[in-house]
Amino acid sequence: MSDQLPAAALERLANLRQSGQHGGIFTSDLTVNEFLLVREVGFEPVGLVLGSCIYHVGIQYGSWSRNQELTVLSEAMYQARELAMARMRQEAQACHADGIVGVRLEVKALEWDKDLLEFMAIGTAVVHREGKEGFKGLQGQPFTSDLSGQDFWTLLQSGYRPLEMVMGSCVYHVAHQGVMRSLGNIGRNVEITQFSQALYDARELAMERMQKEALGAGAEGVTGVVVHERNHNWQPHVIEFFAIGTAVLPIAGDISPALAHPQVVLSVNG
Repeated sequence: MSDQLPAAALERLANLRQSGQHGGIFTSDLTVNEFLLVREVGFEPVGLVLGSCIYHVGIQYGSWSRNQELTVLSEAMYQARELAMARMRQEAQACHADGIVGVRLEVKALEWDKDLLEFMAIGTAVVHREGKEGFKGLQGQPFTSDLSGQDFWTLLQSGYRPLEMVMGSCVYHVAHQGVMRSLGNIGRNVEITQFSQALYDARELAMERMQKEALGAGAEGVTGVVVHERNHNWQPHVIEFFAIGTAVLPIAGDISPALAHPQVVLSVNG
């Protein structure tokens, strides 16, 4: 696929509101509450942006009795998501956006070929209402964040800003147990240590890669970290561990908001 956006995408983006001006319309997948809070901190939605990638995932077999990472699959899952993210950022740049909030990364199998997966990145491009600089991400590109509108508001109120989404992927083959060992566990309370160790190792690899990506971006920390586990219709005992979060930095002094004081909220729902 060329680096150029499809003609249909360019036509759609041309009809969106540009740089927060009143001409054109905006589109957004933000809820009404998220929309309100994003505007409350000075940002306006410009348009829904997305990137798509259909990827053929290669083949790699693991030893039946060995815990091991399947590096071919790990690299494929990471690279395909990066392609989708890059195309989403390209649409945001075409909108002259400062960043993208509420990013979702979705993966689904395609019915016509079990080795094909579709990767999609989607979020709402936003621009600062007053045109303040200092909110862009790495190398002047729009920042990316998977934080909700509410969390985006809270992050800015705390004196931090999103830099970019960071992620780490690890596809791991979990060793099978031998028949005799399985039979020996019948009726007993016992830890299956090779399973525990495999899942522990795989999660740590995904987390480590996400953390390394944040360090490379010069971030101070990562918020909203989630570790997903999916099989993606692969063979039994093959699992992907995917860690994702938003790398953040303190807001520069001239654009930093006054910190909001926490408020006590009492529930009336019993």
